[in-house]
Amino acid sequence: MASNPQSRQRARKMAKRKTFDDSADEDTDKEFSLEESPSGDEVDQDDEDEYNEVRQEFEFFDPQPATDREGITRLLRQLFDSDAPSFHLGAIADLILSQPTLGSTIKTDGHQSDPHAFLTVLNLKEHKDLPVIKQLIGYLGTQAATTPELLPLNHVLDPSSGNEVGLILTERLINIATELVPPMYDMLLEEVSWAIDDKEPYTFTHYLIMSRTYLAVPSTFNERTNRPNKKSKPNAKEGIEEGHSMYYFHPEDEVLQRHATLHGSFEHLKQPSEGASDAKSTFHDFGIKTRGHLILIEAARFEAAVKNLQSEFQDTSTTVDATLGQT
Repeated sequence: MASNPQSRQRARKMAKRKTFDDSADEDTDKEFSLEESPSGDEVDQDDEDEYNEVRQEFEFFDPQPATDREGITRLLRQLFDSDAPSFHLGAIADLILSQPTLGSTIKTDGHQSDPHAFLTVLNLKEHKDLPVIKQLIGYLGTQAATTPELLPLNHVLDPSSGNEVGLILTERLINIATELVPPMYDMLLEEVSWAIDDKEPYTFTHYLIMSRTYLAVPSTFNERTNRPNKKSKPNAKEGIEEGHSMYYFHPEDEVLQRHATLHGSFEHLKQPSEGASDAKSTFHDFGIKTRGHLILIEAARFEAAVKNLQSEFQDTSTTVDATLGQT
């Protein structure tokens, strides 16, 4: 006799948690250590004894429909940046929460606390008649049409192409270490596989990852305050726009792009007001101009991309040491 959806849901949840419990010596959630220590010059042994160590447990959960709507909506607002007001983000959050056995959140204070990160996938073809998905597909098409690197995406999204595109939405707070990302992608792969076994509509031809980048642009702060400019930021990447330097909010994107059919950054449709780039910067000599970013990976190459993430970043079966406030 075939199992009912509720028993399948319980089995998926148990399997997700067991992935991490099996690697621990005791039956506890996985711990990730965050160590707070002075920065800058070396210190002597006496100073080392005064370091403050903070151990923080990061727990992985399935999306919780009863508690996660507000937290996921906030993270979506961060992901869509200045274009966020154009979307009904609550409707996107509701759609994410309508599939609670697919995707993950990261929390620090139990399943009823706010998510500090989330990752999920939405079937654009399956939900194409929903107003918010129609709007989202139109938005992606508009951005692709005005960005040469993304132009072929419109053919992939065309309903007549027969493609099944899984849109991966993921965002996190800045203090969530990149080392926590590979487990979420690994669990997503496993959950998609289980969903396919259950005859659910997750047999994708492509995965489209929505992300963010930013440009380090000259700040107007010094001009307004008559302060001298400091030296330029070192080791800047070659920029998309002449004289600008591009950086990734999500370092894992650089690894995923190695397996991509296409990828590129685009300007937000709603441009922030003048001086907004300075408001997002902690440096007087550089402002930050955020951009949207898309990565398209064929489904046949997605598993290899996830494995590449695992090899590039520290294995999560060990304790992760990260400085507070850094990704």
